[in-house]
Amino acid sequence: MDRRTFLAVSGLTVAGTLTGCSAPSDDRQTDGAPATDSGQTDDAATAVTVETVTDGLESPWSITPLPDTSQLLVTERVGRVVLVNPTDGTVTPVSNAPSVYASGQGGMLDTAFHPEFPDPAWVYLTYSKANDSGESATHLGRGRLNVADAQFETFEQLHVAEPFVDSDGHFGSRVVFGPDELVYMTVGDRQFKDFGPDHVAQDLTNELGTTLRLTPSGGIPDANPFTDDPNAADSTFSYGHRNAQGMTVNPDTGAIWQTEFGEQDGDEINIVERGANYGWPVADEGCTYGGGDPIGVSHAERDDVVAPVYSWDCGSGGFPPSGATFYTGDAFTEWNGDLLVGGLASQYLARFTVDGRTVQEATPLLADRGWRIRDVVVEPETGNVLAVIDSPDAPIIRLRPA
Repeated sequence: MDRRTFLAVSGLTVAGTLTGCSAPSDDRQTDGAPATDSGQTDDAATAVTVETVTDGLESPWSITPLPDTSQLLVTERVGRVVLVNPTDGTVTPVSNAPSVYASGQGGMLDTAFHPEFPDPAWVYLTYSKANDSGESATHLGRGRLNVADAQFETFEQLHVAEPFVDSDGHFGSRVVFGPDELVYMTVGDRQFKDFGPDHVAQDLTNELGTTLRLTPSGGIPDANPFTDDPNAADSTFSYGHRNAQGMTVNPDTGAIWQTEFGEQDGDEINIVERGANYGWPVADEGCTYGGGDPIGVSHAERDDVVAPVYSWDCGSGGFPPSGATFYTGDAFTEWNGDLLVGGLASQYLARFTVDGRTVQEATPLLADRGWRIRDVVVEPETGNVLAVIDSPDAPIIRLRPA
């Protein structure tokens, strides 16, 4: 069940209408949160036209433009990978994808392309999978994508974020290549509730509540921060995370940014640093579900944790941030350098202005549609914005200037 009541946020001028699909209802799943206007800048409404690219997708989770093509690679959490032609909306299933554990928040999740795609033609997938005991874990694998035949010619498992857990929540599971051409992958805390120093996200011996850094073949980079610590997982790059479901590279700085779900409120935007502890759950700005009790102490009260660059504090109403991307394009030049973040139960697309580590929220987008926005990208050729809606019968939508 969702933890809070949805508060409508308006303020966007929208030209045109979305045809061919109706707004999905909120499924009220955990990690939903209401919209809030706290911290928003005074920003004139932006006129956009909203179009349907395609519809009828089943719980889409990620959308990734194929390099040097007009096609899109989209995952559906129920266990499918599809190619979408944004010109005519054609959807083509990709065969030979791995089987997944599609339960709760798990299933087929994120995608990333090798930096030199299509040579080699590796596509990296994150997904949940169960063992023989029914316990699940976040997995990373890669397949050679034959675009013309819409199939993975080979597929190999690269890494399993251990331990396996009897839970169907908090898989994390965004994946990106950093400017160092290494693989960064988020892993959630799997909903462990022992909020104290012994929590799994504060325990370096496991890979839960972390950002992992791996080589393109799934190995451990020599420069990882804990390779010399016999009591730490060599794959860990940062820790103290609850459930980061958005991750993107700032094109101006090369820094990796994440969006992370809080408990009740406490949602965060973080800049990920090597070896850093982000505090969950010993330092947090949120509070417990229902009771509203503080979780740990504020980040400001500890000098051994990194504070978020933006957060929704306890009592603010929260946001639940999902997929994120920095805007670079010619369609909305006034947005260049801004961070776009999909909101789930808040049901709008947030735009944040970014100046170094100073982040402020601007006028919300799509606030009148009732859509849970799971992922967002910039269309390379046009600079228009594409987003996937979290629904059992979902569209991909395009925002372009009115």
